Amino acid sequence: MTASAADPFRVVFVCTGNICRSVMAEVVFRGFADAAGLRDRVGSTSAGTGDWHVGERADQRTIEALTRRGYDGSHHRARQFTLADFAHNDLVVALDRSHERILKGWAPGETDADKIALLMSFDPSARSLDVPDPYYAGPGMFDEVLGMIESASRALFRQLEPAIRPAV
Repeated sequence: MTASAADPFRVVFVCTGNICRSVMAEVVFRGFADAAGLRDRVGSTSAGTGDWHVGERADQRTIEALTRRGYDGSHHRARQFTLADFAHNDLVVALDRSHERILKGWAPGETDADKIALLMSFDPSARSLDVPDPYYAGPGMFDEVLGMIESASRALFRQLEPAIRPAV
């Protein structure tokens, strides 16, 4: 796999409603690509397994947690994952095992199912494969979840970067 500006490597991050965890992962991963000068070689989006929040902004606590760490999540609008996302993306990253099960159930075939991975599986220091849902918790949990997502997204980006970076 090699990525180019004409055909970038595409990653979609998936959680339940696409207003908390997957938004954080999309924004953080894009931040790593930008910092590495690879914005045109990698694309990062997000979606939810449910349709409850379609069209809404990210949860305000998500935006605030991202802002505290220097990211901008203010332009996000929630959307639901569709079957077209399998064809459009090279990697489908689930934020917990319930999302992984749902996505595997939706995958049209083995090739699409093979694109699905758990975000925390990329972080060797992770204590769990699931990123907890901060939605029903206080703002401190959003910061904790963002820290987990940053660590795992950094590990994922480091794994993908050699294939994304242009040959010298």
